Amino acid sequence: MGEPYLLTPGPLTTALSVKQAMLRDWGSWDGDFRAMTAELRRRLLELAGATAGEYECVPMQGSGTFAVEAMLGTFVPKDGKVLVLANGAYGQRAAQTLSYLGRAHVVLDKGDYLPPRGAEIGELLDADPDITHVVAIHCETSSGILNPVAEISETVYGRGRKLLIDSMSAFGAIPLDVSEIRCEAIVSSANKCIEGVPGFGFVIARRSELEAAKGRCHSLSLDVFAQWENMEKTGQWRFTPPTHAIAAFMEALRLHAAEGGVAGRGARYAKNRDVLVEGMRALGFETLLSDRWLSPIIVTFFSPAHPRFEFQAFYAAMKKRGFIIYPGKLTVVDSFRVGCIGHMDEHVMRRVVEAAGQSLKEMGVDTAAPPADAMQERARLAA
Repeated sequence: MGEPYLLTPGPLTTALSVKQAMLRDWGSWDGDFRAMTAELRRRLLELAGATAGEYECVPMQGSGTFAVEAMLGTFVPKDGKVLVLANGAYGQRAAQTLSYLGRAHVVLDKGDYLPPRGAEIGELLDADPDITHVVAIHCETSSGILNPVAEISETVYGRGRKLLIDSMSAFGAIPLDVSEIRCEAIVSSANKCIEGVPGFGFVIARRSELEAAKGRCHSLSLDVFAQWENMEKTGQWRFTPPTHAIAAFMEALRLHAAEGGVAGRGARYAKNRDVLVEGMRALGFETLLSDRWLSPIIVTFFSPAHPRFEFQAFYAAMKKRGFIIYPGKLTVVDSFRVGCIGHMDEHVMRRVVEAAGQSLKEMGVDTAAPPADAMQERARLAA
């Protein structure tokens, strides 16, 4: 059968040519590798609709969480205060990170079902003039919800505050043009919608914010300003870069452009989602979210109420059929997640649905209907 498809929010299934790009070794100080780094930075600015000189792209070693911590530690002053917009695990993780950093913060917790809206954000900002920054998660992959960042941005800047966006699982497939959606910084990662491999993240930040951040970061290795300053002076990363991951990412960027960029990639993912949701609902499954808030990145499904359904058995049955799904990450109801991103198309998603049906049959589960109280709660909150 070959390697299984990774139906996760990243790491994800990559193209063969992306894998092959990692077969060459690179010298981190060599001119060819420095030219690769410069092109990477330029191409990512283009994807963000950013004007060179007004914005800068700074790649950072490590996982996506490393890059988020780097952004927060670099751009939030020690005497700043942050409003964290949370509707899942990654908003909560941002708040936890700020606690570690000793940055004052408050959390607007919307639970698992709903996005933060402009009016309620505005009320919180009006009530607390000490808030200097707002942190928003573009796509909250613990639920699969796509948050309205344009609406959030308009509210934040209408009240004279600054916005930092965690677009970890959305950048490259969901439009996020800084000429249209104002923010001070965006953070994302190589192994998400660009379809590279793990190893680094990147921060796209307003140059003026970078210049103001000198000496602010809590960490030597996570200092975005220091990384940027060194890249500007030498073209090199400060510490050992993930050379193979970067080479793979350049090939992933080539494939991304060939597919039609953000619009093309996003259209394929949306089709993946639509085929998946239609097929899973036909089996009796239901989505955590109402259709209005379903992202094309990952979909959370309620676990069936049937007494013979057990997630680990379902996971094993799906893996046996060539698909690795993702456990739920909710606090209220039992659930599991199926990613729509990666090097796969609607034909693969139809096979996913077929495998889900076969797995249920193998488990002796004749209906995938969710608990009635879970559906009632979804309906109540969506009203």
